[in-house]
Amino acid sequence: MSNASRLSLALESGELSLPDAGRIAVFAPRAGQDISPLPADRCRIITGFRPDHDYFAGQGFACSTEPQGRIVASVVFIPRAKPLAQALIAQAVAVTDGPVIVDGAKTDGIESALRACRVRAEVSAPLSKSHGKLFWFAAGSGFEDWNTAEPTSIDGGFVTAPGVFSADGPDPASLQLVDHLPLKLGSMVADLGAGWGYLSARVLERSDIEELHLIEADHTALACARFNVADARARLHWEDASRWQPITLMDTVVTNPPFHTGRAADPELGRAFIRSAAGMLKPRGQLFLVANRHLPYESSMEQHFAQVSEIGGDNRFKILLGAKPRRQAR
Repeated sequence: MSNASRLSLALESGELSLPDAGRIAVFAPRAGQDISPLPADRCRIITGFRPDHDYFAGQGFACSTEPQGRIVASVVFIPRAKPLAQALIAQAVAVTDGPVIVDGAKTDGIESALRACRVRAEVSAPLSKSHGKLFWFAAGSGFEDWNTAEPTSIDGGFVTAPGVFSADGPDPASLQLVDHLPLKLGSMVADLGAGWGYLSARVLERSDIEELHLIEADHTALACARFNVADARARLHWEDASRWQPITLMDTVVTNPPFHTGRAADPELGRAFIRSAAGMLKPRGQLFLVANRHLPYESSMEQHFAQVSEIGGDNRFKILLGAKPRRQAR
């Protein structure tokens, strides 16, 4: 991959060198990313995104959501969200005694990160390749104000954190979905891709619910949901919603699924949520899904549910109801 090519080139050229011993932290690599230029036995993957965690754990890497102890070198693969990218760099600086290496694509804001880091540290000449850049600097002071990963309060008494989806307030699609949910959802309900918990908090206004399972892959968002959904009926799971299956089948699934991989729209994410929902529902269970109107989810809904209808929406969003999941979905 392009990120690995930049890292390989920097190390092979001798311009960048790593300490001969000690642990190396790798912040926020994405599943499938080639980090083979790094010594695997010395690396710890730092990621709060469950699919990435599971991928690298499956490759034999030690993984955690936070760095542990001091680090001799760090590699930060910056995400697209600028506040989160800055927080990751600041976190790396705070725990590293050697070089902090920053890598990213132009579409993820690497140019902006480079300019901002130059103000705070003596930065190497950037290595440019494959529509991205890699640079490094010695860890030190000057990045403390970037360490803004703590939750912040928003209207409605909720808390969110930098980089989580819809951090400024409830997503408009979730607002629409809430308005179209029936008063009775059954006793067992799941929220796939629960985010920081707005939809779940509203669902739990129903007294007949016995358990609501929040399934969320973003560890930071789930930590916010733990505060926002302070209800004894809530069960929080740091899991990939496209793969999670409950012990007991659900009466209802609600979801506002993600539909981007990086900057590109990826309808397969929503389709995976539909497949997963159909597999976790009782024979007369229901799926309530909200999506941008242009996303082609109807055929997938019809594949996995005997009854499919549009129950609401506008020119931006549509709300789909799937009932009676087809048993081959499990």
